[in-house]
Amino acid sequence: MRIQKIIYTALFAAIIAALGIVPPIPLPFSPVPITLQTLGVMLAGSLLGARYGGLSILLFVVLVMIGLPLLAGGRGGAGILFGPGGGYILSWPLGAFIIGWIAHSFKKPSFPKYLSANIIGGIFVIYAGGVTYLSFLINIPWTTAAIQALAFLPGDIFKAVVASFVAVRLNKQHKIRL
Repeated sequence: MRIQKIIYTALFAAIIAALGIVPPIPLPFSPVPITLQTLGVMLAGSLLGARYGGLSILLFVVLVMIGLPLLAGGRGGAGILFGPGGGYILSWPLGAFIIGWIAHSFKKPSFPKYLSANIIGGIFVIYAGGVTYLSFLINIPWTTAAIQALAFLPGDIFKAVVASFVAVRLNKQHKIRL
């Protein structure tokens, strides 16, 4: 079973890299683009649980840090993590961990439970890290950075809905819960 978990951990790092093929959408008022990769973070936490979900995202972040162009737009390298979007990316492992911890604390999977886990870990936790980091990095008030982040909210809520639906469906029908 441990080998299977390690394989799933690597697989989800690859899934997030594959989601990076979709080009980033730049915003005229924010240095941070919209990407699809947070969907992978939410799926990893929901399906793999806290430990392996967080580990898969940590593996992804390390691969980006050593220079692999795995982020949307073919970006990679440690410099990305010290740029405006770095706080969001560095928050991904913690977000996946929190999602997995909440989602797997429920005995019976359900859409509302998974959705709440994805919103808390995949939106609140990631935004908290990303907004705080961005505010510090470009020396703007935290509230200004938070207002800019509201542009991400509709898409991230949609990603949380999709991740929750997929996770509940896989957990109920295929017993993919690890």
